[in-house]
Amino acid sequence: MSVSKPQAPIAKIVPHSMTHHDHTRIDNYYWMRDDERENEEVIAHLEAENHYCEAVLAPADALRKSLFEELKARIVKDDSSVPVKDGQYWYVGEVSGDNEYPTYARAGNREMQGKQLLLDANELAKDHDYFDLGDLAISPNENLLAYSQDTDSRRIYDIYFKDLTTGEWLPDVLRETESELVWAQDNNTVYYVKKDIQTLLGYQVYRHRLGTAQHEDELVYEEQDRQFFMGLGKSRDESLIFIYLSATETADLLVLDAHNPKAKVARLFPRQAGHEFGLDRLGETYFILSNYNAKNFRLLTATDSTIGDINQWQERIAHRESVLLEGIELFDAHFVLTEREAGQIRFVVHGRDDTQYTIQFEDACFYASLGLNPESSQTHVRISYSSLTTPATVYDVCLNTGEKTLLKQHQVLGGFDASEYASERLHIKGRDGTDIPVSLVYKKALFNKDGSNPLLQYGYGAYGITIDPTFSSSILSLLNRGFVYAIAHIRGSEMLGRTWYEQGKLAHKQNTFNDFVDVTHGLVEQGYGAKDKIFATGGSAGGLLMGAIVNQAPEAYLGVGVHVPFLDVLTTMLDESIPLTTNEYEEWGNPNEKQAYDTILAYSPYDNLQAMAYPNILVTTGFHDSQVQYWEPMKWVAKLRSMKTDDNILVFKTDMDAGHGGASGRFKSLEEKALEFAFFLNLLSSSASNEV
Repeated sequence: MSVSKPQAPIAKIVPHSMTHHDHTRIDNYYWMRDDERENEEVIAHLEAENHYCEAVLAPADALRKSLFEELKARIVKDDSSVPVKDGQYWYVGEVSGDNEYPTYARAGNREMQGKQLLLDANELAKDHDYFDLGDLAISPNENLLAYSQDTDSRRIYDIYFKDLTTGEWLPDVLRETESELVWAQDNNTVYYVKKDIQTLLGYQVYRHRLGTAQHEDELVYEEQDRQFFMGLGKSRDESLIFIYLSATETADLLVLDAHNPKAKVARLFPRQAGHEFGLDRLGETYFILSNYNAKNFRLLTATDSTIGDINQWQERIAHRESVLLEGIELFDAHFVLTEREAGQIRFVVHGRDDTQYTIQFEDACFYASLGLNPESSQTHVRISYSSLTTPATVYDVCLNTGEKTLLKQHQVLGGFDASEYASERLHIKGRDGTDIPVSLVYKKALFNKDGSNPLLQYGYGAYGITIDPTFSSSILSLLNRGFVYAIAHIRGSEMLGRTWYEQGKLAHKQNTFNDFVDVTHGLVEQGYGAKDKIFATGGSAGGLLMGAIVNQAPEAYLGVGVHVPFLDVLTTMLDESIPLTTNEYEEWGNPNEKQAYDTILAYSPYDNLQAMAYPNILVTTGFHDSQVQYWEPMKWVAKLRSMKTDDNILVFKTDMDAGHGGASGRFKSLEEKALEFAFFLNLLSSSASNEV
């Protein structure tokens, strides 16, 4: 008996003309955009794509289910975070059994005896297909809890309140907010950011007094420039409430007196285009990481009398061409700087007496970050550490001596032995002579540097975001099947400092795509992967990367995972009604200007699809994605399917309940990973069968 081949959904063509700068583009699938997400024809087409995806991938269904169970089996079901002391209490998050979400508790001792349950996210999530706990904030007197939640994956949050002395919920509910909230010191006033529901940008700060209705809340600040994101925070000494404003290349900061529930907003110093900084305050001193006359940032200090004049700030750590300053944590007797040199994170502890030392780690390439350190009076700093072969590890480091105390290393079930794996940091020379850093990992017993191993290459390359080499228990499923896993630290990140970022944005964006492809060729040439067994994956801006490389070097990849991808760059950046567009002009360019229009047009994946052979491609998205709208991959798949000249697989799966971050929950999200891994492994198996 013959089995009929699944038929791919063919989208109708409705030409839509768009003209800018005397250049006309015809978009046959513009009709797929539905801001309200109610169009029955659109939904039916997405569902048809989902059915087609399931039908095409059915031969790998058993493998997919097996992989999901394999991924799930590595996760410890009953686990907890390391307790963190803040005020009178120690706080902890815990997961148990098959629960998807944590519970949060506190106790008056580190051993967590007699602990008090604060919040059960499983209970909050039980009636929702999607759930995200945004922020959890305890009032200064430790008697009240406020938290934010998103239940439709659009990153639109609601804020609720609980009396921890009685266990009762307060009637106050704040709707359509950002996730962050900050308590004033009176324990009765909360500051939050209201969202623009169309653009999804936070643009207004409101002050809410418990016991009053939201419509009575006081607007304390509204940002008129829609290029700025807005956030909230508190100074280290809790004297000031911060309103953070950040555009791609400019930062700003406003403050309120945390002790005055009627405080007016003040600006510490003028906004200056191109000035980026991070600021904190402890006691009488402001500490500022600033790029003023310092591309990779320098550390300056100021007082109340000098903070208003940038020229009066005192330099504490000078600018260095080879060192990027990424962050600072303040303590009463020390401060800890997060630095990056030659792509590697390090922590430098500075005493107030000008002594200093670097906290040392041993892996060839790793990632570490400062953990929760809520009290400036503590004499240790908590650090989270991970590498490609080292599971997430938590240390307390004595600030006086540098001695590390291991508090916890996450357990990986299933017989994981770190000594069986090896990681490397190497450099691949790009086509323009630039050395591109690469971090990779493999299982020693299955690796042969003879060009026979399958290889999965991951990349992102935008916004200055650096993808550091961290441990992933999921990747073990590929390593244990002979894969090499590589992270390409391409331009567009800040892996090698601020210049590395600037060389991968705006008019230089093509460098990002060239770097990724050049890394692929370099790894093949050096024997890390087989030329016909190369896979690539990326999401969001990394999805744009995937769309660009399959246009520009389709022959280099057997299979590609394209997730929540930013593919229709030109159309999106011309539409200011789409969330995040105006905020990102300094990243991609403003195509209302012809030079930027031409630059984006040259690489925009949707606009550059061609009648040629493409690799096997798996595309995923979330119907409620607020950052990259679902119609971008939907249109791209429809157009690609109408143009490609090969018989390779092209499947598109939309999670109708999820947003940009994919499925919520610690186990459900593994289903997406199992889908991609099964897709890759089935292609590998099919390729081997065809060779035979």
